[in-house]
Amino acid sequence: MTTARDIYITGLKNAHAMENQALAIMKPQLQRIESYPDVAERLSQHIAETEGQIERLDQLLDRAGTDRSGLKDTAMSIAGTMAALGHTIAPDEIVKNSFANYAFENFEIAAYKSLLALADEAGDEEAIALLETNLEEEIAMAEWLDENIEPLTLRFASLASMGADAKR
Repeated sequence: MTTARDIYITGLKNAHAMENQALAIMKPQLQRIESYPDVAERLSQHIAETEGQIERLDQLLDRAGTDRSGLKDTAMSIAGTMAALGHTIAPDEIVKNSFANYAFENFEIAAYKSLLALADEAGDEEAIALLETNLEEEIAMAEWLDENIEPLTLRFASLASMGADAKR
């Protein structure tokens, strides 16, 4: 029989892999940004937040007496790297990355909302604050992306119309 705790621990492992995937997506993007310093600054900040999220998930997994899933972490990191590479050939790479990042942030928000429900159901009240911190950081990043997609798109269009290398 599968218990709420079993499902919760699987969710923690999945979230750990998801955050490793997020790093594998964001780090190559950050290295390629040239014409959008505000995006680079916010992405750099969120990379640091994501590293903190992984540390919090590590704490929760350690407290639960279980290991991370090395296979999931590796597979999701590879998937993230491939996703990041996929947009490098697009002439509007920065815009495509913003779309993908916004979608991924909302995926993470849903994952943390689910984990919070599972932590409550499994009786892991101590996890709530850590998971809420992760959720708040994801919401803040999604909101920033939402607020900046139009200005970013217009900056891309302006640079492109002037003949500048606007893609990144």
